[in-house]
Amino acid sequence: MSLNPVRPWRNIYRRKSRQIHVGAVPVGGDAPITVQTMTNTLTHDVSATIAQVQACAEAGADIVRISCPDEASTRAMKEIVRESPVPIVADIHFHYKRGIEAAEAGAACLRINPGNIGSDERVREVIRAARDNDCSIRIGVNAGSLEKDLLEKYGEPCPEAMIESGLRHIRLLEDNDFHEFKISCKASDVFLAAAAYQGLAEATDAPIHLGITEAGGLVSGTIKSAIGLGNLLWMGIGDTIRVSLSADPVEEVKVGYEILKSLGLRHRGVNIISCPSCARQGFNVIETVAELEKRLEHIKTPMSLSIIGCVVNGPGEALMTDVGFTGGGAGHGMVYLAGKQDHRLDNDKMIDHIVELVEKKAQELAADGQPQLETAD
Repeated sequence: MSLNPVRPWRNIYRRKSRQIHVGAVPVGGDAPITVQTMTNTLTHDVSATIAQVQACAEAGADIVRISCPDEASTRAMKEIVRESPVPIVADIHFHYKRGIEAAEAGAACLRINPGNIGSDERVREVIRAARDNDCSIRIGVNAGSLEKDLLEKYGEPCPEAMIESGLRHIRLLEDNDFHEFKISCKASDVFLAAAAYQGLAEATDAPIHLGITEAGGLVSGTIKSAIGLGNLLWMGIGDTIRVSLSADPVEEVKVGYEILKSLGLRHRGVNIISCPSCARQGFNVIETVAELEKRLEHIKTPMSLSIIGCVVNGPGEALMTDVGFTGGGAGHGMVYLAGKQDHRLDNDKMIDHIVELVEKKAQELAADGQPQLETAD
């Protein structure tokens, strides 16, 4: 964005990976880092699952994963795929036949767990189904479900065991001349996951799906994911991400974008810069920001808004945002447009007026060719 130019000390140099496709969505190479989530409805409840997929897509999900634990779920996949605005990944555990059925039902990608999918021959059958149905595969290594021989070899889940598991299954896919795959090596322990991902990134050029599995609830899981994913992304590792939260999948999408936005890797919607508030505030900052977040959720065009309670940092922050409001005194503050003072505004009119200004700016940016969803160079 013009008010936030990229500077050399902010650059992240992404690891070179080859590119695959999940449906029409490119993953890896020079493609934007995609944001994923996973439904938590019963998959055979088609209407509920479709509604959740659509809500996640509206929030910005590029790809949505759906669990296929039984035959009723894979039967439902065909209608879900048909109604989905984004590619669908079928999550497969234990029953390799579900993977075959999901591929035939139109899934764009199959997530298979090498620790529980079964014999190499069963994996080969899933590979054949994926190839026949133009379906990619994610190898999903998980510290909690490593193969028995690896646990016996290493004694416990560790980075070396996870990397060996991943490379073993990469070889199996490649030996079957299948290359449309990405890989993940998730753990709930941030250190374990980060070490495994770093080792895997050095050992393969496959696109990498990042995640800290079973991260926790909305607050604790967000913090854990931000630390784990944020550090890996900062190192240039990661082509697609999923934030795993015990929360509404829409919240996973929002947190995923916030992580990418904080690193300048992806930009979507209004980035609100706001102060934590203190005794100097000229208006109730916390309530104002909460209301503005709700009122501005519909905007997809990347832009910035500063809401600062007083003149200590307010004018400086406003210089770097598209729209800004800084609290003053006597019930009013100053509105900034494109970094410059523009007009005074009464506090009681602030929210409605700022929403109007942001919507107008978003329309102007769209008319000028600003992409509705901006990605980092």
